[in-house]
Amino acid sequence: MIEQDTVKLLRECDAGIKMGTSSIDEVMAYVRSAEMKQDLSKCKQEHDKLNEEVQSLLDRYGDEGKDPNPIAKGMSWIKTNVKLGLDESDSTVADLITDGCNMGVKSLNRYLNEYKAADEVSKDITKRLIKLEADLAEDLRGYL
Repeated sequence: MIEQDTVKLLRECDAGIKMGTSSIDEVMAYVRSAEMKQDLSKCKQEHDKLNEEVQSLLDRYGDEGKDPNPIAKGMSWIKTNVKLGLDESDSTVADLITDGCNMGVKSLNRYLNEYKAADEVSKDITKRLIKLEADLAEDLRGYL
């Protein structure tokens, strides 16, 4: 049970990291503020570091990981492009990324509760990812 919950939790982290980095990539060209660009770049780098840890653990379990839900990814892409098509401002970028961070925090906490038997290493990675998402949402509040 521990291994099964561990792999499931790591898969959800994998999908969340992929969704987060993809979202940052989608909006980066619209960001005007140098400080916001720096915050987003730093967050993406931290996502990449966590991704390396997750991939290493998934490899150890012989698992390929998980891509984000295609419907969720598609809806996110549409929402991003429609909103930015109407208003290419840092406020719009902050709004989009904050919504994504909040959804990520909510989902990851749900998975932490669902996969209680996961090992402490994967729980720690999940908690660090949650903190990363929550911190970015907080950093972007000044742009809303």
